[in-house]
Amino acid sequence: MKDSTEAGFANAVQLTEDASFMEIVELTAKDDERVWIKEPGIGVDVWWRPLMFDITNGNHVEILRVRKGGSLGKHLHATPVHGFVLEGRWRYLEHDWVAEPGAYVYEPAGDQHTLVCEEEEMKTLFHINGPILYVDDEANVIAMDDNKSLIRRAREHYGSNGLGTDFVDRLFR
Repeated sequence: MKDSTEAGFANAVQLTEDASFMEIVELTAKDDERVWIKEPGIGVDVWWRPLMFDITNGNHVEILRVRKGGSLGKHLHATPVHGFVLEGRWRYLEHDWVAEPGAYVYEPAGDQHTLVCEEEEMKTLFHINGPILYVDDEANVIAMDDNKSLIRRAREHYGSNGLGTDFVDRLFR
């Protein structure tokens, strides 16, 4: 008789074998600037690079890049966000901590924050569950991004720079 751990592992292996999507192996050179998408309007000197779109559950993984002096407008998330700082330092205007390379960042649902990068360029890996709601000083939603809008922007960007509108399709899970 198999123990529950072994049975669970066998089930996980079977699910993996039956999955309609393959594992992701990103083959684009890390120095290829074409993979970075400029954040329009809501940010200053902000780019993002999508790594995965979970089209079933509405979450995605990205690397956010903000240049020295850049900022991402005040926003919140309806669900928690997880981040890992890869390079540089940054902070939220509304909090008294500074994120540095190697730091894990947890953003609880509903926390309003404005990201600023005051020193050097930063890159942070974020796993975002659900929509991003941009708000004004009175907490009124002024813009929203979700997988649908992000995928649309990615298609437009990659279509205009030679990677092709279907470049983003490899990131769907």
